[in-house]
Amino acid sequence: MKLSGGVEWALHCCVVLTTAGEPVPAARLAALHDVSPSYLAKQMQALSRAGLVHSVQGKTGGYVLARPAQEVTLLDVVQAVDGADPAFVCTEIRRRGPLGTPPEQCTRQCPIARAMGAADAAWRASLAAVTVADLAASVRDESGPEALPRIGAWLSGGPAA
Repeated sequence: MKLSGGVEWALHCCVVLTTAGEPVPAARLAALHDVSPSYLAKQMQALSRAGLVHSVQGKTGGYVLARPAQEVTLLDVVQAVDGADPAFVCTEIRRRGPLGTPPEQCTRQCPIARAMGAADAAWRASLAAVTVADLAASVRDESGPEALPRIGAWLSGGPAA
C-alpha cells in the first residue's frame, strides 16, 4: 500500500494542532515541519474539505481541529488526503484472452479480488482504530510530557524552550 507524502504531513499537523489554543496559520505549520507552505496548504485544504480541520479567517486566522482529537481517525486523514478509493480495483482479467471465463460463470468475485478486498478492509479497520489523540499520547509517551506543550508554545509564537 502506497500513500502520498501528504498523508504524513497531514497527520503530523493534526497531532500538533491538538496543542493549539488558537488557530495556527498554515505558514507556521509549514515552518515547524520544514516543508513548502504551498504544499502544506494543499494538505490543510483537503483536511478542511473533509471537515477535519476548520479554517479561521482574519489576522489571527489559521487552522484548528474541527472536532476532538479522539474523534479523528487515521483513516479519516488518509481518505481526506488520498481519497477513499480502494487500493485494488479488479478489472476482471479472468474474462479476457482466448481462454477467458464467460461472464455468466463469473457469479462472484475472483479469489484475487476477494483476497485484495479483505486486505483493504483489514487495513482500513486498522487505521480506523487509531485516533489523532492516540498519536498525541504516543508522542507524549515517547518524547516526554513537555514535547507537545513546547510545540504548542512555538505554534502560538512563543519561545520553544
